[in-house]
Amino acid sequence: MTTNSNPTLYIRLRKRICVRRGEPIYLGRVAQLLVDPEYETPLNRLLLHQPKEREGNKILIDMMLIAEKVRRLQPHMQIELFGEPHCLVEVYEARKPPNMIQIIAVWLLLFVGSGLAIMNFHADVSMAEVHQRIYQLLTGRWVEHPLLLQIPYSVGIGVGMIIFFNHLFKKKFNEEPSPLEVEMFLYQENVNTYVITEEYAKIHETEERP
Repeated sequence: MTTNSNPTLYIRLRKRICVRRGEPIYLGRVAQLLVDPEYETPLNRLLLHQPKEREGNKILIDMMLIAEKVRRLQPHMQIELFGEPHCLVEVYEARKPPNMIQIIAVWLLLFVGSGLAIMNFHADVSMAEVHQRIYQLLTGRWVEHPLLLQIPYSVGIGVGMIIFFNHLFKKKFNEEPSPLEVEMFLYQENVNTYVITEEYAKIHETEERP
């Protein structure tokens, strides 16, 4: 890249970043920059926004704000944008240590709830009668508790859930995302889209005020 009287800044905004409460937001955090070396450090340290203590936990950094700040620092610099024209900044508090009582309570709630859901499903489809009938067809004998089928079936449910969600505690079997991870990703994308739309609406309302 050659230096001239009108240097060019190539910029690509990150989609989403996280900062601590009260931490200043610099251009180097929200974007990838490609510029002549003599401009790189001051642009990376360019202050875009200083979150206030009572400010919300979602802040939208718009390209128009960045262009305004850059032009104040380098009036003759040309700006070339790649990708999205905004970056969503999530402000978070200092992480507190986990509460073991809450973790155990949630674990018990999920365990009991999922167990009841499985039992209610089996009761609705008469799974016990199905096992009895299959056992009778295979062996010619009718028994009330065909454990030869019920035990492998119960183990298979647990193994199937582990394979389906692609997790065993913190261990992941492969790089393919699980259905739960995909749904969480889609939910986060929808939340980000909503927040960005609302922030743009607030910006427009502020600009329209006399």
